[in-house]
Parts: sequence; structure tokens; C-alpha cells
Amino acid sequence: MTIERTFRILSYAAVLCGFLSLWVTGTFGLIGTGLFIGVVLLAWRIEDTSWQVSERLGTALIVLALPAYYLLWKYRFFDFASTEEALPGMLARLILSLTAIKLLQRKSDRDWIFLYVMAFFQVLLAAGMSISALYLGSLVVFVFVMLTTIVVFESRRTAASIGELENFRLGSPASDGVVARRLPVIAASLLIAIVVIAVPTFFFLPRVGGAGIGAGEGGVSTSTGFSDTVRLGNFGRITQSNEVVMRVRLDQMPADLSDIKWRGIALDIFDKKAWRRSRPALRSVFERRGADVIQLESAGNRELLLLQTYYVEPLDATALFNLPRAVAVQAPVPFVHRDVHDSFFFQRSGERNSYRVLSDLYRPDAELLRRDFVRYPAGIGNYFQLPDDIDGRIVTLAAEVTEGATSRYDAARMTESYLQTQFGYTLEMKAGGDDPLADFLFNVREGHCEYFATAMAVMLRSQGIATRVVNGFQRGEYNETADVFVVRQRDAHSWVEVYFPGEDTWVAFDPTPAAGQTGEAAAGGFTESVRKYFEALEMLWIQYFVAFDSQEQRSLFASARRNISEANQAANSWLTSAYTALQEWWRNFRGDSGLAGTAYAIGVGAGVLLSIVLTVYFVIFLSRRLRKYRLWSRLSSRLRREKRGDIVEFYARMQRILAEKGAIRSQDQTPLEFAYALGDPDVRNITEAYNRARYGSAELTSDENAAVEDSIARLEAEKSFPQTSK
Repeated sequence: MTIERTFRILSYAAVLCGFLSLWVTGTFGLIGTGLFIGVVLLAWRIEDTSWQVSERLGTALIVLALPAYYLLWKYRFFDFASTEEALPGMLARLILSLTAIKLLQRKSDRDWIFLYVMAFFQVLLAAGMSISALYLGSLVVFVFVMLTTIVVFESRRTAASIGELENFRLGSPASDGVVARRLPVIAASLLIAIVVIAVPTFFFLPRVGGAGIGAGEGGVSTSTGFSDTVRLGNFGRITQSNEVVMRVRLDQMPADLSDIKWRGIALDIFDKKAWRRSRPALRSVFERRGADVIQLESAGNRELLLLQTYYVEPLDATALFNLPRAVAVQAPVPFVHRDVHDSFFFQRSGERNSYRVLSDLYRPDAELLRRDFVRYPAGIGNYFQLPDDIDGRIVTLAAEVTEGATSRYDAARMTESYLQTQFGYTLEMKAGGDDPLADFLFNVREGHCEYFATAMAVMLRSQGIATRVVNGFQRGEYNETADVFVVRQRDAHSWVEVYFPGEDTWVAFDPTPAAGQTGEAAAGGFTESVRKYFEALEMLWIQYFVAFDSQEQRSLFASARRNISEANQAANSWLTSAYTALQEWWRNFRGDSGLAGTAYAIGVGAGVLLSIVLTVYFVIFLSRRLRKYRLWSRLSSRLRREKRGDIVEFYARMQRILAEKGAIRSQDQTPLEFAYALGDPDVRNITEAYNRARYGSAELTSDENAAVEDSIARLEAEKSFPQTSK
């Protein structure tokens, strides 16, 4: 395969890699993808034919494309899901149109560079539109292909400059030296440039939470149930979706995972069909004052504090998820709201977010709660609210279930156990009518979590116990590979909180049967392991690319600063110990500890001095031996050898040495003719080894390579060389 064909294949691959980065963002559907792939195939087919577009026509089409796309954008020819997607979507289509025009025309080196720039802009544009880890794969492929393409592009230009483009091959003497010298330099320079530019840019420019423009498309909407009004039956549809809502990482794993639920919003007013919040506008504001951490409450026992890191997908809700009781929040926001129902909110507009919450997991034990007979304070009447026309059977059932209870806690446990054991769990929409709760309790006797939570809250309220319903998520599936809980829409959940005034705390109860709390078990085996590794890669992408904000920056720099500080402390400790030992030796040497101390100090000093002398002698001896046997040059030669085409570099070295001494091979001489004309045995030995390596069927042995290196060394050592060539 000639270098020209290789160059074209790589150039087309680079163009396709640019399109791939846009394709993984979901910007183009089946029709757009088919059109562009068709143009690429057509352009490849008509290369070097009369069917290619002329340069003049191609330039005219490119100039006309700019106003054409402006008009298409102005009159909304393309239908985008949101206004935020319109501009990047139009830019993506414009870039691909310019690329298609340039592909179809006859191309010079300048045109190929134009195509490379367009591919780069596609990757750059996709970086702002993608929230998928697939973009990382497309980026890696693009960098690899683009780097290879540029190297071959430079090789092609070099070959053309020496007039050997059509017959270019690595074996030609003229190209061997040029390519061997320039390609490693070009490749290394490109890699160094990429690293030097990319690493500081990556670590000093944080990404925003919603890294994808139009990130909300296909994400989670208000159907997650986090709104001021939630109707019974809503979760029956939500929990059938496998869409990821968030990923949560804990700084340490609690001993008991059964109580882990990600609290979202509490609701207190029920009208037989729906729950809503009372006084939603009444909120407390907690501001960030000179630090990232927003203090919410005072922390209790430090051993019960648990730090959670949330990576939340695009939501249309503003709830800040947490494990009760949240005492501090670390988030890139100026303030956090808390409503009268202990739910937290912050400003968010349908984009990906990451934040940390510190929670106090203290919960009074059962005996303390059983002894809580303190009267309820004034101002919490909404937690006893019941519909005016509540079905009397519900009140009667609640009294029967809690009969014999001697405390609020026992009544709550008895109601919870009754609902868990006497009813079935289902996602089907069975209960309904004008009073879906009564239909659930007395007719259907099956439902999902909202029905169970509503039933427990209403039954306890009918017995004078303050309750509220909480919407949030179960803990989800733990991925040990990524060390995160993956929470999906199917993990949406409702439960009940009961107020105990003596302890001034709300305690969670979950009346949903076990089938509704655990969810479906994940499949095992190889497929499940592979899926978890992919999720771990997705988590890595989200944490260090999509959600890498100033908070993550400071965490990373703090870790680096801590490591540097520890290294400095270790070095200072060693220097201090060495200085102390030296002082002690000097005191002994000058006689502070008597004659025995002086003798001991002299012995130690002599031993240290002897060790230093022996070390220096060994280094000098070793370096002389290495120079004598030329081990470094032999090792370097072996490291440079790859395939047969690279083994023969020693012949080029010999030619340079001879040229410096005035012996230059004529173009009409073969290597052997040149060697015998000189009459030097070392030249003949090197040339014969060159012929065996270049045209033979086997590589040179280590002994043969050593003999070649010895011959080259002798040629270098000669002061002059007789010129006997033609």
C-alpha cells in the first residue's frame, strides 16, 4: 500500500471520527447519519476522477452555506427539543455540510487541513453537547487517528519534497534517514503539546454541572414525583423505568443498610386523591459565607456523621436529596432553602449536579420513643389533617389495628406491620375511583408504595398521631466496582415520618411490603460483571469530566498539597535525625563522653569515610567497564531495533562516518561494490551484515550485532580514510 493511499484512508477516518463524536451526542438521527455516510462513501469513490467538484464551485457552495443556514435557523426549519439546543444543533449541521462539500471536491494539502480543522471543531462542539461516557471513547479514537494522520501527512509532504511520492517506501535510502529522523520527533512533539495544553486546561477549567447543552433531553422530568402536588398512582408508572436518577457515594459504609433512603420532599396535606405541601413559600435560607460548606444545623455525635456525595442526573425538580438529618451541604450554590417540613432545595435548571451532604444518623432507640408521652406543641395541626369526608371504615380499621398500643411508637409499629403483612405489592393501577385509599384498603388490597404510605399516615392521624408522607428513593443497587449506589426511577419510593415531641424528632417508618422495598434482584454472572464495569467507567467519566467543578478542584489540590506536605515532613524528619546524629558524633569525637566515646566516634567516622571511598571507586570502575565494552551503545542499538526495516540503521551510521572522512558512495555503486572498493575489512563486515539483515530471512544475532558495533567503533577511531571510491 502506497503512502498516498494510506494517507487518504487515515484522512477519511479522521473525518469519520469527528462525525462519531457528534453522533454519540444524539444530535443526528437515522436520516442525517445516512446522508453523511453516503457523502463520505461517494467522495471516496470519486477521488481522482472528473466527477469531483471543482475548487471554484466548492468555494462558492461553502460561501453560500453560511447565509443559508442562518435563514434555516432564523425560520426554525429544524425542530429542536429546546431553544438551548438550537444553536449547537445548527452549528453541527453547518460544520458537517462544509465538510461534505470539501470532501466532494478535488483536494490539495490546504483542503485536507481544512477537513482536519472541521473534524476538530466537531469534537469540540460535541464536548459541550455530550453527557455520555461514549464521548470519552470517541475522543480517544479521534486523538489516536488524528495523531497518526498528521504524522503520515508530514511524511507524505517530506516524500513529495524529495520527488519520491509514488515510489515512497521505508526501504529507500533517501526516505529512510528522513523518516527515521522526523517521524519520532513529530509524534513526540504532538504528544507533548497535547499533554502540556490539555492537562492544565483540564485541571484549571472546571466543568459545569450540566455539561451537556440540552442535557435534559431524555432525562428525568417532573414525573419523578418531586412536585408540590403528587397524586396517588403516580409512582405506579414511575417505578417501571430503568432510567438512572443519581449515583451516591458514601465515605463509609454503615453497618445497617436497611434504613438508607434518599429523602427528597415531605408532604402534609391530603385530599383523598393527592398530597401537597402546606406553606410552601415559608422557607429558611442558609447562605454560604466565605466557604464551600453551608451549615444547616449543629452536629451531634461525630461517630454518627456520614458524608454522602450525590451525582444527580438532569431533573426538573429542585429537591436536594439527603440522609436525615442533614447538618451541612457542600455545593456550588450561594444558598440552600429549607421548608417547614425539613426538605431542602437549591437553585437548579434541569442540569446535572453534584454536591455533598453531611448527615447526623442519630435516632433514638425504641425504649426512648415508647416513653415519649409529651404533648404535641402548637402549630403542627396540619400533621393531623384529614379529609372532611373521610371514609369512616378507615378510622374504625385504624382503631382495631392499634388496639392495645400503649404509646405512639407501638401504634406506629403495629400499623406498619399490619400493612406489610396483610396486603400485596403491585405496580398495576388497580385502586381508583373517588376514594382510591378506601378502594385500596377494603377492595383491591394491593398497591404500590404511595398507597401504603398514605394508608399508614391517614390511619395514624385518625388516632391523633402526627405524620407526614415523604417522597424520595430507595438506596438502589450497590456497584462495588464503582463504589456507588446507582439509583434509578424504579427506586422511587414513599414512606412515612412520625413526630415524637419529647425527642423533637421525626422517625421514618416504611409500611410497604418487602417486595416493594428490595426491588428486583440484579442478574448475576459474566454479563452482570461487565455491566458493573461499564457503570464504573460511566461514574469515572461523570466524576472527573462532567461534574469536575471547583469543589472537585479544591479536593484534588488539597490531596496533592497533603501528599507534598507529608513528603516534606518526612524529608525534614530525616534531615533533623541526620543533624542530631552528626551533633552527637561531634560531641563524642571531641571527648565529651570520655576516651571510649572518642574511640567510638573515630571508628564510626572511619567506617563512613571508607564506605564513601568504596562507593566512589565502584562507580568509577563500573563506568569504565561500561565504556570499555560499549554496553550502552549496544543496549541503545537493541532498544532501537524493531523490525527488519529498522535493523539496518547501522549501515546509515557507517555511511555518515565514512562521509565525514571523505569516502562517499557513488550512486552507481552497490553497497558491496563500495565496500570492496574501499578495501577495509570493517566496512566489508558491516556491509555484509547489512545485506543479510536487509535481504536475508533472519535477523542478526546478538553476537553479529556486537561485531557490527565493534567495527563501527574502529571506523570512528581512525583519524583518516583513504578515498578509493569512484
